[in-house]
Amino acid sequence: MTLGFLLDAILILVVLEAIVLGVWVLRRQGRVPAIGLLANLAAGFFLLLAARAAWVDEPELVMAALLGALAAHLADLGIRFRRV
Repeated sequence: MTLGFLLDAILILVVLEAIVLGVWVLRRQGRVPAIGLLANLAAGFFLLLAARAAWVDEPELVMAALLGALAAHLADLGIRFRRV
């Protein structure tokens, strides 16, 4: 098993986690999941995507994924600080 395959599997699991949590929150509380949770999952997803892109030597995708991770982290921080 290669690292690229392992990272692909983890990326799929992150997407499945977002779907399962979204459905679970929607069924239990009757509302869309908190945007903070989605921003946090997106940040992790983009960091894993950057690692995957670096592993297969795709520098453009690495930069795009890192910018996506930065945007998701900033959104997550903005949401957390707004609550305080």
